[in-house]
Amino acid sequence: TIMLQRIQTVYLLIVAALGFAMLFLPIANMQAGTELFTFDVFGLNAGAGPETQQVYRTWSLAVITIITAVLPFVTVFMYKKRMLQIRFCIFNAILLICFYALFAFFVWITYGKYSATHFGIEFALSFPLVNLILTYLAVRNIGADEALVRSLERLR
Repeated sequence: TIMLQRIQTVYLLIVAALGFAMLFLPIANMQAGTELFTFDVFGLNAGAGPETQQVYRTWSLAVITIITAVLPFVTVFMYKKRMLQIRFCIFNAILLICFYALFAFFVWITYGKYSATHFGIEFALSFPLVNLILTYLAVRNIGADEALVRSLERLR
């Protein structure tokens, strides 16, 4: 049985959903002269519509995104092992911070490589930050559950 009555389960499921949504949404755009580039977790794409062509691959960004989407979902099912849940959440938070660092690195590389004149971020770029906050809230609630269980064991 899944522990849906716990608020941390809701937080972790939202983190997983936003992580999976990032796989399909653009996270930034750049313009170099008349050419428009869109940035998603898989790479930098030139053009628009059906004739879109990937010009720079960012597989490491995609791998981090996939892990940060799957890990919270897996964490939900480990409700009997609260300390392991906390460790998984902390690892996920570290990966979310690494996502932004790696994204900044790829933007810095591609901005210079394609002589971009304009850079804009998309709404989906805020998802890792929202996930970081929700992961923190989940850790707090899992910790509170662990403290409650330990206090009840002391009373026995």
